[in-house]
Amino acid sequence: MKTNVWIVDNLEDLSSSYPQIAQAAAQLRENEVVAFPTETVYGLGANAKSDEAVGKIYEAKGRPSDNPLIVHIASIKQLHEVAAHVPVYVDKLIEALWPGPITFVLPKKAGLSDRVTAGLDTVAVRMPDHPLALALIKEANLPVAAPSANLSGKPSPTRASHVFDDLNGRIAGIVDGGSTGVGVESTVLDCTQQIPVILRPGGVTKEQLQALIGEVTVDQALTDETQAPKSPGMKYTHYAPAAQMTIVDGTPSFLQGLISEAKSEGKKVGVLSAKETAGNYEADVVFSCGSRANMHTVASELYDVLRAFNETDVDCIFSESFSSAGVGQAVMNRLMKAAGHRLIKE
Repeated sequence: MKTNVWIVDNLEDLSSSYPQIAQAAAQLRENEVVAFPTETVYGLGANAKSDEAVGKIYEAKGRPSDNPLIVHIASIKQLHEVAAHVPVYVDKLIEALWPGPITFVLPKKAGLSDRVTAGLDTVAVRMPDHPLALALIKEANLPVAAPSANLSGKPSPTRASHVFDDLNGRIAGIVDGGSTGVGVESTVLDCTQQIPVILRPGGVTKEQLQALIGEVTVDQALTDETQAPKSPGMKYTHYAPAAQMTIVDGTPSFLQGLISEAKSEGKKVGVLSAKETAGNYEADVVFSCGSRANMHTVASELYDVLRAFNETDVDCIFSESFSSAGVGQAVMNRLMKAAGHRLIKE
């Protein structure tokens, strides 16, 4: 299969129908799979009403079919076409946070492919805050199922080139809208009960949610790896670079000791650090990932750095740990999954 790349380099005015968007939308209506940028990462989109189309997502990614997908929409009208009930507190969150990096799990309406929801009676739905994503969904006039546009288990893509590297020849096309912004995926909030539950931390923090609606809890699976996660994108190992990764909770000198030990065993060692501490390490490769003073920069650069390690010949990677406050919860969640929950404490 030839993978078309449609470049849209002017995101300021997408009110008119650009030929590239029209062509990509036509592919979605024909039940083909198209990758497109959102404010979080690139998504791999297909018609959420078609078993055939959704099946192509799972095939292209190599994704287990019991792992549900998030449905992307471009209007409140589309929300009520896919969700059977929207609680009042969700209306309040929508008013404050949509379009944006938050996904609501709601009772589903008939008409969606069962492959989108993995047979569940709920649907995960969000409205992305990216002009190109919204324009594409509007032009296609369909709810679009879209997990991250990477091979299953690899770091999520924040550039069209990442998608091309993983999926060239496996999908119909890629809409190239440049780099994404938030960097980590959307927060997933279970809204099927009176008190909402964060199933996946992401671009919207627990603190933001509580400021808007009061009590919000966190799924036990986020802190207890023996519990089965309930969120799309959280059931299997994700985000991992090719080399084995370990998180180190300790001082730079302690981490340097681990680096020296690994090098004495003949290993080539990579380090992922904050910009402030990158100069502390004598390793074969040191990549910095944003500033501790602004965890949003760490989030936005995380997947780029994880992918960059795959361009090196390191045998192992040690990563600094980061604060779990605010968006740091999402950063540490992704790092721990990338490391297979390998953690060394000083």
